[in-house]
Amino acid sequence: MQGPTLDRQSNPNSVRGYAFYDWGKSAFETSVTTAVLPAWFAYLFLKANGLEAEILGRNMTSDAVWSVAVAIGALLVAIASPSLGVIADRRAIKMWWLRILTYLGAGSTVALAFAPMFDISLQWVWIFVMFLLANIGLNGAGVFYNALLPHMGTDDEMDAISNKAFAYGYFGGGVLLFIHLIMITFIVDGAGSNPSWLIPFVMASSGAWWLGFAMLTFKYVPEPEIENEMESLGINQSAKLAFSELKKTFSEWRKFKTLFIYMFAYFLFIDGINSVTALAGIYGISVLGLTTTALIATILVIQFVAAPCAIGFTKLAEATSTKSALTISLIGWVVVVTAALSFAPLELSQHSEYDFQYDWNEDTSEYDITVGETAFALKLSVDESEQDWATKWLNVMPIHEDDNYDERTIYEFNNPDIESDEYRAASTADTQLIEMFFGDFSETRFSASVSGGSLDGHTALGDEHPTSLGDGPLDFVPETVRDKLWEPLGFSVMYQFLLLGCMAGALLGGSQGLARSLFGQMVPETRSAEFFGFFGFFGKVAALLGPAIYAFMTTMYDSRVGVASLCLLIIAGTFLMRMVDVESGREDARAEDSRNRGIGDSS
Repeated sequence: MQGPTLDRQSNPNSVRGYAFYDWGKSAFETSVTTAVLPAWFAYLFLKANGLEAEILGRNMTSDAVWSVAVAIGALLVAIASPSLGVIADRRAIKMWWLRILTYLGAGSTVALAFAPMFDISLQWVWIFVMFLLANIGLNGAGVFYNALLPHMGTDDEMDAISNKAFAYGYFGGGVLLFIHLIMITFIVDGAGSNPSWLIPFVMASSGAWWLGFAMLTFKYVPEPEIENEMESLGINQSAKLAFSELKKTFSEWRKFKTLFIYMFAYFLFIDGINSVTALAGIYGISVLGLTTTALIATILVIQFVAAPCAIGFTKLAEATSTKSALTISLIGWVVVVTAALSFAPLELSQHSEYDFQYDWNEDTSEYDITVGETAFALKLSVDESEQDWATKWLNVMPIHEDDNYDERTIYEFNNPDIESDEYRAASTADTQLIEMFFGDFSETRFSASVSGGSLDGHTALGDEHPTSLGDGPLDFVPETVRDKLWEPLGFSVMYQFLLLGCMAGALLGGSQGLARSLFGQMVPETRSAEFFGFFGFFGKVAALLGPAIYAFMTTMYDSRVGVASLCLLIIAGTFLMRMVDVESGREDARAEDSRNRGIGDSS
């Protein structure tokens, strides 16, 4: 005989309060982590240290230091979350921990705004520490926030509640990101720079947005009741209990066989999905040659497409099942990632599309030299040959010395909107030198074109330029699609990437929301924090493993092979979903809840 029904109907105010937490914390994930803070950190690091700083006996660049902050925050929470979850299932402290970690995360985000109060040599250090604390707060709060889901309503309501929260998150984060980008774009001085207060304002307002909407969560979401709540324990006793219970959980894997199979499937497909979304920006810029503007536009598209589509996947789950709807979204991700392999910039056809433009000036009888808007910045690393190449051809390149560095001469491109006496090669009459320069492009990422004069129509294209295809193992895919589809339609790479953003946005909210919902349906309410601790652990480990696989495959082959390897992870997770018997998992959860609540046998 089936045991008693342990689910409770949802409370509309509690569900809205739950969803508003996603609305608030998404400001940190969009405006801070994705759009603004990385560039600000890199700028302050370079101002203070130059290219590298010696940290713990190793020379580290700004991006390496940044990745350390991200990794430490994720690993600390990943390691601690299962143990904290065990305690939270035996003490009524889920909301308490959510508050504490939110105060830590949102408070540290606001504190980022105080960086200008320090000496320039310490500003990047302050940002590193505050960002690390904010990341710990975000990831840690996420464990307890997710653990509340099984207590928010019945199993049948789980899809709607989870996807509603994700929809709120995408829309809320998108609204604030849009406001911030409008401010950054239009609040500028005569030189095109933002005032010094603007970036700190973005940080402070993001933290306030997070905390402000979290207050609605704290007001309307009650602390879940604990059956047979234990007495408060000291640190040593808590640690012993946590480790003994975790050991017991692993030994009982047969009792939760379906849930463990799903966790492994989740590990695979979420590894692929999260890695694709995390690496899409660098792939778009370095492989496809996208501008930062196009990248930010795509981020906004994803936010506002994902919100309604998350609700749409709820309807799909109602019409089919959670597992079926999730599987459909995963198949969609396979299509999206495969489509990403076909994206490629159109071949250059206009003089204005080239990176270096040489225009004949009849009045001076010289070529005026400018840099195009889409040109890559020159690499700064001392290990790269690009700076040496620029030094060799500085008399015919639109570059000047960057005064931020003292230890060696570093060149950067001239700003076409600013006139300066420091600009070395604003013009040249040496046509022979230009021809020699054009002959030295083969191993570069750049392109050049001449308009007018005796060299009219001359062009140069580096082998590493985004439009150069044919050398990679999978380059036949974008080359064929470009010739057959993108070129005839005149569909530029910016529109290709926006299309990718629409497709990814349509799937992102649904796949994340349904993945969390399906897990919540098979988790015992009485052990929700413990199991969602494992859920968070797998998610954080996956966030580290996926980029490592991408980096290895990219190093061995190229970036498109790296993307294809991530697609294989999603495919593997999708196939493993076939082994997940959701109803069996629900029965296991109900049986465990009955035992823990002393209701009796569920059969």
